[in-house]
Amino acid sequence: MIIGVLQIELRIHDAQSLKDKRRVVHSVKDRLHREHQVSVAEVASQENCTLAVLGVALVASDATYCRSVLDRIVTKLHPGRGYELGDHKIDLIPSH
Repeated sequence: MIIGVLQIELRIHDAQSLKDKRRVVHSVKDRLHREHQVSVAEVASQENCTLAVLGVALVASDATYCRSVLDRIVTKLHPGRGYELGDHKIDLIPSH
């Protein structure tokens, strides 16, 4: 079993309030969950209305598959609507 973890930063354009930020973050989280069957949560910078840090998790039996799903997510998020993709990091954790 492999646990894939992706951490991504989204710089949110034109957000004037946390409500504006939540609208963008909620849309991204729902889309990723629906299209890739991954778990998604905002994990840092909750009080910053122009930056969101999301954690994405996936459990799979194959590391290659896990990595490919997380890479596709990064590629899909690159041209965002209302946000810009910042730094991202992928970790694959083997289970014993």
